[in-house]
Parts: sequence; C-alpha cells; structure tokens
Amino acid sequence: MIEKSEMELGGRTLSIETGRVAKQANGSAWLRYGDTIVLVATVASDKENANLPFFALTVDYREKFYAGGKIPGNFFKREGRPSTSETLHARLIDHSIRPLFPLTKVETQVYVTVLSFDNENDPSVLALNGASAAIMLSDIPFQGPIGAVRMGRIDGEFVVNPTNSQMEESDINMVLTGTADSIIGVEGEFHEVNDDDVLKAFEVGHEAIKEVIVFQTELVERAGKPKREVIEAERDEELAKVVADLATDRIKEANRLPVKEDRATTLSLLKDEVQEKLAEAHPEREGEISEEIYQITKEDMRSMILDEKTRIDGRALDEVRPISIDLGVLPRAHGSAIFTRGQTQALCATTLGSKMDTRMVDDLEGKSFKSFMLDYNFPSYSVGEVRRPSGPGRREIGHGALAEKAIEPVVPAEDHFPYTIRVVSEILEANSSSSMASVCGGSLALMDAGVPIKTPAAGAGVGLVMDDERWEVLTDILGEEDHLGDMDLKITGTKDGLTGVQMDIKIGGVSFEILQVAFDRARGALNHVLGKMEEAIASPREALSEFAPRILSIRIDPSKIGIVIGPGGKMIRSIEELGVTVSVEDDGLITVTSVDASAGEEAMGVIRSLVEDPEVGKVYSGAVKRVTDFGAFIEILPGKDGLCHISELEHYRVRKVEDVLKEGDQAEVKVIGIDDQGKIRLSRKVLLDPPEEGEGESPSPEKGSRRGGRRGGS
Repeated sequence: MIEKSEMELGGRTLSIETGRVAKQANGSAWLRYGDTIVLVATVASDKENANLPFFALTVDYREKFYAGGKIPGNFFKREGRPSTSETLHARLIDHSIRPLFPLTKVETQVYVTVLSFDNENDPSVLALNGASAAIMLSDIPFQGPIGAVRMGRIDGEFVVNPTNSQMEESDINMVLTGTADSIIGVEGEFHEVNDDDVLKAFEVGHEAIKEVIVFQTELVERAGKPKREVIEAERDEELAKVVADLATDRIKEANRLPVKEDRATTLSLLKDEVQEKLAEAHPEREGEISEEIYQITKEDMRSMILDEKTRIDGRALDEVRPISIDLGVLPRAHGSAIFTRGQTQALCATTLGSKMDTRMVDDLEGKSFKSFMLDYNFPSYSVGEVRRPSGPGRREIGHGALAEKAIEPVVPAEDHFPYTIRVVSEILEANSSSSMASVCGGSLALMDAGVPIKTPAAGAGVGLVMDDERWEVLTDILGEEDHLGDMDLKITGTKDGLTGVQMDIKIGGVSFEILQVAFDRARGALNHVLGKMEEAIASPREALSEFAPRILSIRIDPSKIGIVIGPGGKMIRSIEELGVTVSVEDDGLITVTSVDASAGEEAMGVIRSLVEDPEVGKVYSGAVKRVTDFGAFIEILPGKDGLCHISELEHYRVRKVEDVLKEGDQAEVKVIGIDDQGKIRLSRKVLLDPPEEGEGESPSPEKGSRRGGRRGGS
C-alpha cells in the first residue's frame, strides 16, 4: 500500500512516500524536496552474528550522475568508488543514527541513492531524514525518529534549509540532527561566527527538527511495520562476580597510570591473566570475560570523573595537555611544523603551487577546482598497531575535511595570494583529537610558509560523561575518554570566532545546558592553544621559502584575453619562453609562475604592455612602423600605433619626415590626444629642448636633421 505525507519546510514542500518502490527491503522511503529526489532503503539480517564484536552498521551514500543530467567524467564513464563528499555524507548519517540502535549484533545496512538533483535543494539533509524514516517504517528496532536541517544565516537572519544559491551569501553552513528532546549530531563550518550565535542557530534549527519528527511520526503510524523483539543477552552474574574479584583492584591501578602505553600494557596483561585463570572453569567464554573487563574499566574511569573529579592521566577536568611547537622542521618543504599536545602529535607541511596544481572535483554540481586542500594521514604506527597499509579510509577523509574547513576561512583569497595551497598532516602519535592537532599544525605550517593567513585557526575537543543524574564536561579528551565517554565535540576557530564544529555522541542526545557548558569549555581551550601558537610565531613569515615558486597576478579586461594569447597561442608561447608558466582565466585573471623571480617580472611586464591602454600625457618609447608625407606611425604599445604629425616632430619646420625619422627607428613620444574613434595623436617635439633664439628653419640634410637633447618624463 502506497502512503505519502507532505509538509512545508523552509518555504518548500517536503514529501515522503513509501510502499511504491524497494518493497523487498525491510523499510524504504522516497523523499522529494523541490526537484531533488532521494531513495533510502534499509535491510537487516534475521539473526545475530555472534562473531561480531560490535553493532555492524553500514551506511552507503551515492549520488548518481544522471540525477543532474550528467555523465561521469572518468575514463569508464560510470560511477566508481565513493567520492570524498559521498563519504562525508555517509559518515554524518552513520553518526546520527548509530546511537539510537539497540546494542545487538545484527548486521544492518542503510542505502541512500540520490536520483534527482535540482542544483538548489541539498540531497544530504534529505538523506538524513530519509534514513530515519526508512528505519522507522521498517521492523528494525530503532529509538527514533530523528530530524535533520541545514542552518544558514543571511544578513543576520537564520534560514532553515537555505537553497544552494542562498548559501553563497551565508556565513553559517551547519547540518543539525536531533530527536524531539535533544541534539544528536552537528557538522558545521562558519566564517568566524560568534560562539553564542552558533548556539542560537542550534536552537532555531532544533525547532524545525521537531516539526520534521512529527511529520515522520504521522507517516510511521499509518505505514510502519511492527518492530522486532530485541532479545538482550543475559549477563552471567556468577562469571561477572568472579571477574570483578580478580580484576577490579588491578584495573583501578591501571586506570591511574598517566601514560597511555603503560595503561594499555597493564590492562592487556591483566586480561590475559584472567582469561588463563578462568579457562578451565569457564571454557569458551573469552568474549564474555573480555566484555566484563571492559565494563569494569569503563565504570571505574567514569566514576573517577563523576565522583573524584579527576582523570586517568591525573589532569583536572578543564585542563589542556602540555603543548609544544617546532617550526621549519623540513628544510625543503615550503613550510612545516610539528604540533604536539600530550601524546597526540601532527607533522604538517605546506606546499605552494600554481593554478595548474588545483584539485578538480567532479560531482552533481559540475566540475570545480580547489585551490586550498588539506590531506590527513593516520599511519598505524601512530597508535602502536600493526595494520596493512592502504589508501585513506572514511575516518581519514572525514578528519581531513574537518581540518580543511576549519582553516579555509582564514586562507587569503586567490586575488590576494594566487597560489594553490596544499597542507598535509601526518599523524605521528595519536591519543585523541588528532584532527584538532591538524588544524593547529596546519595553521602553523601555513605561517611558516609565509602564507598571509588572516589569523591562525586552532581546534580543541571536549567530551562528556553522564549518568542518570550527573554529568561532567571534559576538556581536551584522551582516546580512552572518547571511547568510554558519551560525546566527542570538536570546535575550531580563531580569536574572533568559530570556523567549524563537529559533534558525535554515543547516547540518545545532549541538552542545550550541556552544549552551553561544552562550548564555553571549548572556547577556553581554544584561546589557550591560540596563545601557545602565538608564542611560537606571532604572524606569517614576511618572505616565502626560497624553494617556493614565485607567482605574480594581474586582472585584465576579459575582452583583452585574446591579445595575451595571440593568434593560435603564439603570443602566450613567446611569453613562456622566458621560463615561466602563464595561466589565463575566463574572468581576466592572469597568473605567471616562475622559479626565477626576475623572469616572472619580465613576463608580467610584457603582459602589462599588451593590455595597457594609452594615456594622454604619458611618454612612450616605440618603433616607427610606417612613414608618410604627413607624419610617422609609431607603435607605442604592442598592437597600438599612434600618429606623430610632421608638425610634432621638431620645433622647427620639417620639410620631409625622413629627415627626422625613418622606418624602424626608435622614438620617444608623448600622447597628446585620443579622439572618439581611438586614434592616438603623438608629439616628439614636446620632449625636446626649445629652439634657441633665431632658430626656426630646418637645417640642411647635410648638417643632419636629428637633434639630441631628448628627455624623459611628461
């Protein structure tokens, strides 16, 4: 049976339909917003997989090129592996719905397919609402629904679900997900927006989320399937007591060791010892024994925070780990820095390139080119593990995108700094907040490279531990506090405002009271880190690295692009023979890249002369192109000739032009007029010394008719 519901959201109609397509899935939803259409289908296995160590949720988000009337631009002309943006959308959906599933070992998959895209209505927010609706309509247990909106702010006014055109004018770009009572997920980027304004956007967005949840609930009441029964594994109390008696005291000792490796080694040895002691009495119970040890470790760490107000590394709840900064560590990189915060360490390197080095992005919105990019690498040795090396995974792509968005608002515009900029963050050591270390290290590497960023950006992470009645916010969380805690909130920004926020939680949501405290705590940490960064380098270096290319730029009238390129590219090739690379944009922006600064200046001089317009009163030096009875035509700029009338050659009366100038001669002349048709009048005599008294007749050719005494200036 087909069921459909509609609502008004952001001034446009949002519709959800079920029962027409993908009927063999456990649940499916067909969503439309404008002419953007998304299909979400979800499936789950019938039985639990006892071999799984955790809840196995897979979210697959795909944008079909036909949705925008396009053919993929790759060699095979078909969609391949998920793009960066598809990966980021899938991660956001995963983080938003995962906390609301029961802790079972049932494999669950959510498939999101963008079928139509109108270039205005965002499919990713539609996908979030569709994922919730599809799961709610299915028989899969889920503590939803959730709602999602994108928040913008245009001319000081908050806008719910702005169109892509509106987003170009917005200083806030934030996706919020939540339940009727609280916020679950946040992903945002800002142009140095005040902290309180971001929280206000949370509140406005949550009101819209409530409307979406009511909308979904009404459809589910009509078309939803009965939910499966959740059978929770019964805890073996006898085994739990035996493990607790053997391990609790030693776990408490391990949890109070300040060094991560010492804690991990002690707990690993303890687990092996307990497993060995219980192997005979409780055979084939290794998984349950490990789970009991995990729960004791988790409960003790949380008790330390809630009861003792202390942490496993001995810090206070609001204390930032020690910070050290080293600049210029890579002599051949254009800029580099090592940022260390506790046991998290990032080596960041900046490389400067030309327009030819931009990164092409081919997606539903068409081809675009990025001139600033940040790549994040997380090798297994950073956490002391052995793993098979591979390309960047979802986590690395997500962390790199977060750091890139955090720094991008302070990167200079291309008109001001016409370089392609690539920052790479190599995580050398990790104990949480490596993405925030990448923001700090990336800003430092940019300043070390001499990139004139507006102001440095930094990042800080805060966590949360809460029980039924109590909660505590933790500043600069450790890996264990992230893993065993309830929230990971990352905030990035400058001294003037926030540039990014990301929040993941493991519980059903967080209140606005908690968010306010978390933001205040994060701002304090952010200011502390920015102070440490300023001590290391207060402003960008004045000069670029000697190994960086030199790039000069000029913006010309687009109608003159053809002059610079020349017939068949002849002119631009002749310029590049100077040892430079020339890039010409359709909007008239020309960049010249060279290793040798003098070659770049020479090439830029040629370009300026090609596009320069003659000015009345200005002096030019040019070659005589043609001689007539009434004057000489002189090329004062490439392709621009002017007439120096015979009366303007000398102060005395000239009988024959050739007596003064011949074809091919170089002459210094001044522009004395340009008529409505663009004809240029030149004068040579105004640059000559005036005649002495009594002179006024042309000297005979035998005595020579050319005079010296030329002078520059106007």
